[in-house]
Amino acid sequence: MVELSVNVDHVATVRQARRIDEPDPVAAAVLAELAGADGITVHLREDRRHAQDRDVRLLRPVVHGEFNLEMACTEEIIRIALEVHPDLVTLVPERRQEVTTEGGLNLRRRKAALQSAVERFHDAGTKLSFFIDPDPAQIELARTHGADFVELHTGEYAEQQAWEAARPHYERLCDGAALAHSIGLGVHAGHGLNVRNVRPVADIPEVSALYIGHSIVGRAIFVGFERAVREMKALMNG
Repeated sequence: MVELSVNVDHVATVRQARRIDEPDPVAAAVLAELAGADGITVHLREDRRHAQDRDVRLLRPVVHGEFNLEMACTEEIIRIALEVHPDLVTLVPERRQEVTTEGGLNLRRRKAALQSAVERFHDAGTKLSFFIDPDPAQIELARTHGADFVELHTGEYAEQQAWEAARPHYERLCDGAALAHSIGLGVHAGHGLNVRNVRPVADIPEVSALYIGHSIVGRAIFVGFERAVREMKALMNG
């Protein structure tokens, strides 16, 4: 069965629109786990556009499943992560002007900094994942850098409206997942997945977990958070 980690960032996005104290992403995390989520993800960005330090610190003792902290490889955020001690850290690219993450991390850049981050988190007992495109060279570099997992960027697949357009991107995901698994990496996937496109990705044999946020939060506006999580899990696992 493929696990579901619910990203609560966009609950925080709604809160930050008014700079008040609701809706609370911590409350959303509780509801998500009650509805069957296997873990909770939050992205602490350098610009703090949605999740805040307070959210990360409160989520740690609240989350019973896997607590995954998405973050850029910067010293400030690394120090916070080492203090909070999530179960999993996922290193992602960040660009201040982007609306959302635009692609996978390029592991050819900042090799020393990335390898140092892996070592620091491993020393603290925290597993580490790289959010990367399903590119064979990047997957091989993830192993070289010492990652435990890769999270394959599904955005290019998810952006397509027709299956014929999505097929080549899906095949890249399948090939990437098979390669990652064959060299000893755990395989996760996420970005842009929703009720219309999630099932094929969940059916990739090597993928053990999907990381989904925006579509669940959007659906929750109409049907409630718990139902939105249950629907997604049911679609993932048939």
